[in-house]
Amino acid sequence: MTAVTAEELTERIHATGLRNQWYPVLPSGHVGNGEMKRVTRWNETWLLFRRPSGQLHMIADRCPHRSAPLSLGQHLGDRVACQYHGVQVDGTGTVVSVPGLPGCNLEGKQLVRSLPVQEHCGAVFAYWGDERHPEPPELVLPDRLADEGTAHFLNYAEWGAPWRFYIDNVLDPMHGAFLHGHSHSMAGGAKSARFRIRETERGFFFEKTDQVGVNFDWVEFARTGVDWVDLEIPYQPFAGPGGAFGIVGMVVPVTDTECAVFHWRTRKVQGWERDSWRFLYRMTLEERHHEVLEQDRVMLEGMPADGDVGENLYQHDLGVVRIRRFYRAEAARQAAALLG
Repeated sequence: MTAVTAEELTERIHATGLRNQWYPVLPSGHVGNGEMKRVTRWNETWLLFRRPSGQLHMIADRCPHRSAPLSLGQHLGDRVACQYHGVQVDGTGTVVSVPGLPGCNLEGKQLVRSLPVQEHCGAVFAYWGDERHPEPPELVLPDRLADEGTAHFLNYAEWGAPWRFYIDNVLDPMHGAFLHGHSHSMAGGAKSARFRIRETERGFFFEKTDQVGVNFDWVEFARTGVDWVDLEIPYQPFAGPGGAFGIVGMVVPVTDTECAVFHWRTRKVQGWERDSWRFLYRMTLEERHHEVLEQDRVMLEGMPADGDVGENLYQHDLGVVRIRRFYRAEAARQAAALLG
């Protein structure tokens, strides 16, 4: 077998997601008590299964005996039995029983990869680490999601575009004035602007210097154990009570050319006003927000797979350049560490 080069490993990590951090993988409601769900993440297949008690596990969808998909097997409460030969694997990836040969030396061995999982704000988060970093860092939620005074709704979608296209799109606030220029929330403001990058301890802001509080005028990128973006869109009075409309976004690679996106739609509002806004959102605003996301999806899915190569960028693209350099450098660093 030919050894992988540093450049090849860098490309693989860059295409399928940085290691050693948390990612959202699926809305919690997609796996009910006593249920299991097969997903593809980071170009690999996984099985999520939830015990009747509610405890969730995430293991590789591959039986250690003959590599059959465990997702085709039987849910046994605290374990899954492979349909092929009945081998039983628990949530830690340990073989707990080989019914065809009791006492088999496979029993008691941890032979299936298991990922640490947590659940927050309606989503399942998993730690995607490499062999040198088996222990996850602390997962610190974005400010809006950690604030009990801020109401939020989770929107989940799967897009046929590389995960990096999603990040580039959010780090490009100017597209809001054009692609979303006829939406209920992004129709105002100038269609020309100047931008700057403002560094922070956890990431950076990319913001307009000549317009604030009118449209999609800034975005924050942060790393707090999980990578996320945050932005605000001012709302007109017809949108109900509360402060500015906030969006927290995260993305997880599915394959080299597909991703799953998570958007928490937020508003700082309490008491009866909170109930009023939540009702208004479900009845009218949610559909409008979905239409805006569809504009992004259609645009990104229409780009070629190498759409971020050979471009002609200008000042508005400083945020895109900044995030691309970071992810490329981090992928190279992780590759070098693994090969070193």
